[in-house]
Amino acid sequence: MRREHLDFLADNPLYTKRFSWFVGRRCRASTLKDVAEELHLDWHAVKELDKEYMRIQLERIGTPGPKAIGIDEISIRKGHTYRIVVSDLIRRRPIWFGGEDRSEASMEQLYDWLGEKKTRGIRLAVMDMWKPFRNVTVRRAPQAAILFDKFHIMRHLNDALDKVRKAEYARLSGKDRRYIKGQKYVLLSNHENLTLAGRKSLKTLLAANKRLNTAYLLKESFGQLWSYQREGWARRFFENWRASLKWQRLKPYEKFAEMIERHWDGIAAYCRPENKVSLGFVEGLNNKIRVIQRRAYGLRDEEYLRLKILTSMLPKM
Repeated sequence: MRREHLDFLADNPLYTKRFSWFVGRRCRASTLKDVAEELHLDWHAVKELDKEYMRIQLERIGTPGPKAIGIDEISIRKGHTYRIVVSDLIRRRPIWFGGEDRSEASMEQLYDWLGEKKTRGIRLAVMDMWKPFRNVTVRRAPQAAILFDKFHIMRHLNDALDKVRKAEYARLSGKDRRYIKGQKYVLLSNHENLTLAGRKSLKTLLAANKRLNTAYLLKESFGQLWSYQREGWARRFFENWRASLKWQRLKPYEKFAEMIERHWDGIAAYCRPENKVSLGFVEGLNNKIRVIQRRAYGLRDEEYLRLKILTSMLPKM
């Protein structure tokens, strides 16, 4: 007996490819449960059809040869369980998801997957200040410029501002605390994201506490560092910003300035014209991944999560 191969059948012979692609397109915007209820299918069948759809998407685009990559880690479950996500910043899509943690050994897997020839083509690597990412990139792709992600750096500065807020709350007592209590969100948020009520609360808070007002203005002004076209101008701005901390008694800010000094080369790299890439893409991808995880109430199937992430920016078939 022989079985004839029929091209129009999906991997699951109970369904056609046309139908599996229809299910895959529906799963891009809906949960597996919703699609299963809509099409009167078993939940596991919908999941397998969606996997097949995404695998075909990845087969069609092939292995990329990126020139600028963004490297970040995501938490896939509680207990500090991390995986590494790498994006092509020029084509603006994720290209690799893997590793067992965020160690050097896991980072090595990326360059093993790319191969020596495509690794040599990388000219820029954007990452946070995590040492294993930098060490492996310098070793495996020495020709690539290292650029530290603006959003991770500003997150450190936000943490410093929050420490100042907590110190001020602990220093004050009685009625003086009422201006600070419950104002963490309005203090740490971008001013343009605040509502009218939030802006009024922020104005009242800054008028009531001089040290918080100084810390807030310093935080807001620091973002100007990434607007300079020459490293000398950027360095002069940073030196002036650091000098303004004198006599302010803002210890968290002083520690932040020391951290910037230690990692200056990876920040100043953005001043070079060839390194001008979208620094917000990696952060936007992280938000998209969190939406995927939240919509599915956490994904236990890691392979399914990998496929979802890698196809999240690809066009529909």
